[in-house]
Amino acid sequence: MGIFNTKEIKEKIIEEKLKKVFDPEIPINIYDLGLIYNVELEEKDNYLFVTIEMTLTSPACPVAESLLGQVKSYVEAIDEVDECTVDLVFDPPWSKEKISEEGNLELMLSGMVL
Repeated sequence: MGIFNTKEIKEKIIEEKLKKVFDPEIPINIYDLGLIYNVELEEKDNYLFVTIEMTLTSPACPVAESLLGQVKSYVEAIDEVDECTVDLVFDPPWSKEKISEEGNLELMLSGMVL
């Protein structure tokens, strides 16, 4: 067992940070929008590395680089995290079924329809 409580870091701290990153065209954070596919934490020599697989609502998204940079910056701002790698994937493709219940509620309240 390592020195980090990776379960708590993953389920609470990283999730909280990812919920602060918003798609500029849709008023939902990227976590509730379903753009985050996987978060892996790896401890190595008392360092904590995070790898995030995420997608975009469209492969032609004009703010892709900006979103990836925000995710990396927000996660690396966590005291316990030493490095974050963000991998952009398009398989499986994103669909509106990936939006969380909370995200759907936010969409409904904003009057936006996808």
